[in-house]
Amino acid sequence: MEDGRDRVLIRLDRPHVRNAIDAAMVADLHEVCAELERRPRIMVITGTGGVFAAGADIRELRERRREDALAGINSGLFDRIARLPMPTIAAIDGPALGGGAELAYACDFRLATPRARFGNPEAGLGIMAAAGACWRLRELVGEPLAKEILLAGRVVSAEEALAVRLVNEVVPEDELPAAADRLAARIAKNAPLALRLTKLALAAPPGAHPRFDDVAQAVLFETEEKHARMTAFLEKRR
Repeated sequence: MEDGRDRVLIRLDRPHVRNAIDAAMVADLHEVCAELERRPRIMVITGTGGVFAAGADIRELRERRREDALAGINSGLFDRIARLPMPTIAAIDGPALGGGAELAYACDFRLATPRARFGNPEAGLGIMAAAGACWRLRELVGEPLAKEILLAGRVVSAEEALAVRLVNEVVPEDELPAAADRLAARIAKNAPLALRLTKLALAAPPGAHPRFDDVAQAVLFETEEKHARMTAFLEKRR
C-alpha cells in the first residue's frame, strides 16, 4: 500500500499466480478497508505484471467446502470495498477474471488498458460467480450481456467494455497510473463529506429517496465547508 494525503494506492502483487486472490490477500485487503474506514480516502487498486487479477486461487478454492461458501470470504470483502466511504478506482491492465473481475465490479470507477479483459468463467469450474457478479454485473451492463458473460463464458475486451460503460476510460498501458491519478485528483477536488453522502445516496434503495437525499443535504447545508466553497465561488464571479 502506498499511502497519500487524499488517496491510497493498492497493488495486487502475486505475479507467480497471476495475482490470484488467496486468503492472505483477502486478509490484507480487509486491513486496507479498516484503515480507509478509520481515515477515509480515495482508493486506487491495480495489479502487477500485466495482470489485474486472474481470479481466486484455484488451489485454495478447490479445498473450500459449504461452510466456506456460507462465510462469504470473497463476497464479504468485495461488499466492504463497495461500501468504503470514499470513491474507489480499479486501474486494470490485463485480465480481470473470476474473482478479479468481481473485485473490479465492486469499485466505483474502472480504468483499463487495451489489453484488459473481463470474464467470469466460474461455471466452467463447477461453481458460480458468487462474490457479486450475479447482481453487480447485471446493474453495470444489463441482463443480456451479463448472461453471456456468466452463462456462456463470454470474455469482454477493453474496447467492448468501454462501449457498454463497464469501464470509464481506456488508456495505453504506460499511461494507466497517470490516468488513475488524474481521476483521483478530480474526485479529491470535491468536498469529502459531500462525496461520502452522495455515495451513500447512490447505494440507497429506491424507497429511501427523496427523504435520504433531503436529510443528507440538510447535514451538508450546515457545514463550514459548504459556506466556504460557495463564498469562494461567488467571490470569483465578481
